[in-house]
Amino acid sequence: MSIDRKLLDLANRREQALAGGGEKRVAKQHEQGKYTARERLERILDEGSFTELDAFVTHRCADFGMDADHPLTDGVVTGWGTIDGRRVFVFSQDFTIWGGSLSKAYAEKICKIMDLAVTVGAPIIGLNDSGGARIQEGVDALAGYADIFLKNVLASGQVPQISLILGPCAGGAVYSPAITDLVMMVRDTSYMFLTGPKVVEQVTREKVTTDQLGGADVHASRSGVAHLVADTEDDAFATLRRLIGFLPQSCREKPPVVASDDPTDRVDRELDLVLPDHPNQPYDVREVITRVVDDADFLEIQPDFAPNLVIGFARFGGRPTGIVANQPQALAGVLDNNASIKGARFVRFCDAFSIPLVTFEDVPGFMPGTVQEYGGIIRNGAKLLFAFAEATVPKVTVVLRKAYGGAYCVMSSKHIRSDVNLAWPTAEIAVMGPDGAIEIIYRAELAAAADRQAAADQLKQQYRDLFANPYVAARKGYIDDVINPSETRAHIVNALEMLADKRQTNPPVKHSNIPL
Repeated sequence: MSIDRKLLDLANRREQALAGGGEKRVAKQHEQGKYTARERLERILDEGSFTELDAFVTHRCADFGMDADHPLTDGVVTGWGTIDGRRVFVFSQDFTIWGGSLSKAYAEKICKIMDLAVTVGAPIIGLNDSGGARIQEGVDALAGYADIFLKNVLASGQVPQISLILGPCAGGAVYSPAITDLVMMVRDTSYMFLTGPKVVEQVTREKVTTDQLGGADVHASRSGVAHLVADTEDDAFATLRRLIGFLPQSCREKPPVVASDDPTDRVDRELDLVLPDHPNQPYDVREVITRVVDDADFLEIQPDFAPNLVIGFARFGGRPTGIVANQPQALAGVLDNNASIKGARFVRFCDAFSIPLVTFEDVPGFMPGTVQEYGGIIRNGAKLLFAFAEATVPKVTVVLRKAYGGAYCVMSSKHIRSDVNLAWPTAEIAVMGPDGAIEIIYRAELAAAADRQAAADQLKQQYRDLFANPYVAARKGYIDDVINPSETRAHIVNALEMLADKRQTNPPVKHSNIPL
């Protein structure tokens, strides 16, 4: 064959690879409000940056008549490109080819990309839109999934792994996204579940729709599987690009510092007034966060799951930082099972990738009751404690108001290796709140009082003066400084700059044993 014929053959094959499953299937994808695998990569990556690998791979199944059809790419597009000039490795499942179903060859393509990402040290982004394992390949397809799971586990903590669910993701396929660091879903077009509605009805007699069982909002608010939810694929891609900007390329690097015009010593007098006059009145802690971070830019993670704890990414002086904050607007900011799990997972992610942690504390304690106790609040609360104690990244804590009981210890206190602990003058740090404390400490006085309510009010104030204020802890060195709320930003930025070269290690063990 002449060179010209070979070049023509190559061009034809590339055109076939680019065509996906053909015009009809591409049109159907668009009718469902979904982009194709390649269109998604065009929208995520910098223009012209994508380099494809394994475009000529085909399946190796000779059963069920499949030997007559060998579409190029075999249903997944893999390669690398850049986001804002920073390299990322990607795979994009192509639903127009065999419904995006996974074969052994398809899995090998994904594994190759994951190996390259770990070797080079760059994030892995998976775009999931697949009908699951390719039935015709039998155990080979299952082996392919298991190979991917192993790669996910071995890459964990080495490079950031992000999953976008842009269509179906069911059965064993859900475990790969579940292992990754962050999961994003799109309303109305994406879903995740182990067993579908028909199987659920057969086994449990429960009738449930696809969206009710595994839709984006269900996983965002109830299961906690989805960290972020978007209304459209374009919204998801924009959020992904924003998210990548907060993350390092790998565990071998620090997060990227960017220039900011927001003065590091900016004073915000509104913070002096943000707390309500009564300590039991709620407020939105996100107002505190947005007022102190660079340019009010805060990317909240899992906003609808366990809303009594706020987590997310922001910057201080251009430095990416993980934020953990109690939210008095939801359940008074108590720690419960879901909030503890949510916080622990986030803290460990930040620690794995050298992202400093800033904690805003206003916590009255752990949620009481049989539901919480039976649900494992002891074990789950210990997860958050373990995560903060184990973390070796720079840690700064600001006690805004309440810090009671064991929850005070858990929320990145000085006693579990927080580096700089600050408090507002409104901070109340004690074993318990005044209401419960006086019933124990001053039981006799209350019983003998002519006016019980007046005596209770007086004793509460006495308790606050003696115990529930930041100066008691400050005298003992547990609080490093009591600061004006309006100057919080300057103190945090100063602390993070001082801690920029922090070096701390944990004991040399095979791995720790967090109470899962």
